[in-house]
Amino acid sequence: MKKPLETWICNALIVTQDEKRKVLYGHLQILGDRIGKITTSSRAIPAGAKIVDAQGLALLPGFVQPHIHLCQTLFRNMADELELLDWLSERIWPFEAAHTPETLTLSAQLGIQELLASGTTCILDMGTVKHTEAICKAVEASGLRASLGKCLMDHPETNPVYLRESTQAALKEAKALYKNWNGAANDRIRISYAPRFVISCSEPLLKEVAKLSKQQGALIHTHSSENRKEVEWVHALVGMDNAAYLHHIGLMSERLVLAHCIWLSDEEIGLFEKTGTHITHCPSSNLKLASGLAQVPQLLEKGINVGLAADGAPCSNTLNMFQEMRLAALLHKPGNGPRSMPASLVLDMATRNGAKALNWFDQIGSLESGKKADLFAVDLWGPSNLIPAAKGPLPSLEQIASALVYATQPSQVAWTRVDGQVVARKGKALKIPAQALTPEKVHAAQREILKRAKEFESP
Repeated sequence: MKKPLETWICNALIVTQDEKRKVLYGHLQILGDRIGKITTSSRAIPAGAKIVDAQGLALLPGFVQPHIHLCQTLFRNMADELELLDWLSERIWPFEAAHTPETLTLSAQLGIQELLASGTTCILDMGTVKHTEAICKAVEASGLRASLGKCLMDHPETNPVYLRESTQAALKEAKALYKNWNGAANDRIRISYAPRFVISCSEPLLKEVAKLSKQQGALIHTHSSENRKEVEWVHALVGMDNAAYLHHIGLMSERLVLAHCIWLSDEEIGLFEKTGTHITHCPSSNLKLASGLAQVPQLLEKGINVGLAADGAPCSNTLNMFQEMRLAALLHKPGNGPRSMPASLVLDMATRNGAKALNWFDQIGSLESGKKADLFAVDLWGPSNLIPAAKGPLPSLEQIASALVYATQPSQVAWTRVDGQVVARKGKALKIPAQALTPEKVHAAQREILKRAKEFESP
């Protein structure tokens, strides 16, 4: 059997995010696609090993964002100053319907470029109704790790006709994606089921998704309780709150990831505790769409797993986890006190909690021997984000987390690795051709979207 390629990342500040949140100055071994030893001793490094000097850099597990829409990246800065339901009906749904496989590929590449360059190595993505395989191919080529799902919209009365599918057609394509892509690229790609939200989906479809998830162990990824009008509409349709209805039809479990969850009843919070359902906090999106503030400190106190993500580019305008961490740490302090969201807890949300939400924590989310070598290197010694002076030989985790959460930008990320391979360096995703994302090509695709979307717009 061929010996796996061995690389040593040396002389780094290693922020493991393991169970003890251990921090050390030392060396990290990569064996093939996995982490080998993590040690403070240079004697462990064999003669002739490939050495990557990380002096002056911190190593962290790659960020995990459990709610992204790569299909929307092309719409960045084109859907501003609207609340959720108007934003969807007037902008996003016509734009998504206007996608071709080519424009969808470019949109995905544009998002992946930003994610990898800023330290995000894994996402949970909700595609649009059509051409989802284009996203799978873009992810496969780029080196990103992702759980991907075709958006399901079959409700005969609530969906725009240009996006609505029959229940049978929607499920047929979703199941085919699972068959063809789940576990692809060395298990770097997994397939999830992505009903858009309760409003868009019939009960037979949701029940079949619950059945498939249980049979296959696949994730379910949807939106819930993001907006007051949405919650009212759900009540009018099914006579219950979002979570109560999802539980009633058998959807809630440790395989369910719910984005947003702002307008919650006490009953719903109890159901999250009972079922192990995961929540994704999207602070930029919640602010920009004027949706509200989620009860994140309270949810975390109850032991509910809450991850962190940027959502789609049109409702956050960036896919930058550093921005989401900063906002998550700051937003909740006025109402809950200065200690309610410490930086180290927010760093957990961006790494460990996201990996747990994706049921991938046995492989990613921390730097530990045997886990996948998904990590990034960042400069925390610049004038604008310098780690405070340490009292002892090492800065504390809180000092490091403070520098990361409050003061670091994507430009300070030196490189990113997934499966041990360098996939981004100095702001560039290495496996996406630079000529694919020129301003001219992006603008041409946006003009095509705008032209095609006119046929879907309301008169």
